[in-house]
Amino acid sequence: MNESKPLVAVTMGDAAGTGPEIIAKALIDRDATAGCNVVVIGDAGVMRAAVEITRSPIKIRGIKSTEEAAFAPGVIDVIDLKNIDLTHLMRGCVDPMAGKAAYEYIKLAAGLALTGKIDAIATSAINKDALNKAGYHYPGHTELLAELCGVKDVVMMLVSGKLRVMHVTTHVSLENAIKLVTPERILVLLKITDNALKQLGITRRLIAIAGLNPHAGEDGLFGDEEIKYISPAIETAKRQGFNVTGPLPPDSIFFRAAQGEFDAAVAMYHDQGHIAVKMLGIDEGVNVTLGLPIIRTSVEHGTAFDKAGKGTASPKSLIEAIKLAGVMSRNKNAAR
Repeated sequence: MNESKPLVAVTMGDAAGTGPEIIAKALIDRDATAGCNVVVIGDAGVMRAAVEITRSPIKIRGIKSTEEAAFAPGVIDVIDLKNIDLTHLMRGCVDPMAGKAAYEYIKLAAGLALTGKIDAIATSAINKDALNKAGYHYPGHTELLAELCGVKDVVMMLVSGKLRVMHVTTHVSLENAIKLVTPERILVLLKITDNALKQLGITRRLIAIAGLNPHAGEDGLFGDEEIKYISPAIETAKRQGFNVTGPLPPDSIFFRAAQGEFDAAVAMYHDQGHIAVKMLGIDEGVNVTLGLPIIRTSVEHGTAFDKAGKGTASPKSLIEAIKLAGVMSRNKNAAR
């Protein structure tokens, strides 16, 4: 046991999906735990079944608190909420029982992070339909964690290799997304992004801003949102000392960022940024929630119900999420 390592809690996600299986696979990978200690928040019975399904050479040890974690080689410490009845669990199906349990894992993890008992959270996928049928009406993890942590201004950052993408708007219609592109929102996003880059240990922190319209509006020819809202925000940010450039054409900015020209790229709406990251590989991307008082990373894929119970789901995204949570935990003092 290495007590100097940050402690990352991995939430099990939806028990009917592939979350338990990818955890069983991820935690036998030495890269995942090289920079941090890990506990799982979930159901020990479900995790034992996942170990059997994946034939992972690892054992499950149920515990009640982080203080009981031993971090022994070949053993996964699971804070066992005992909230899944395996005799009634139907893998690959929307199940309110699994939705309720997933909420309880997230709630406990947030509480542990807020009280300093863990350093970061890495979340497996939840199913929004199951969550809502269990009575928890949230669009997803991000909004749920924002409420649990008592904050409003949260930002989604997607990471794949050198590409780091933030979003001015996320889960809203395209019509509403355009209305929400305001100088005030962009400035909030830039401040949160700059702070996140500090947590990642990046010193240059060059942030590129995408335009909303084709060719970033072409000086008003294809739209004037860049002139009215985006450029004024960029100029204000520069005066405040941020290293920022743009607005740049959306069709090339993400490629340039992926090549390392920029340290981060800001997308104006959900698909503008998500498509760029997912083209690089949906199984390897990581979703980070910025603006919370805690560190939270996540897989960048869903519950993959079609693969549940087969042991074939890839653990790559979760491995990267755990590694990134460890990096951000070690650098968090630099961001203060």
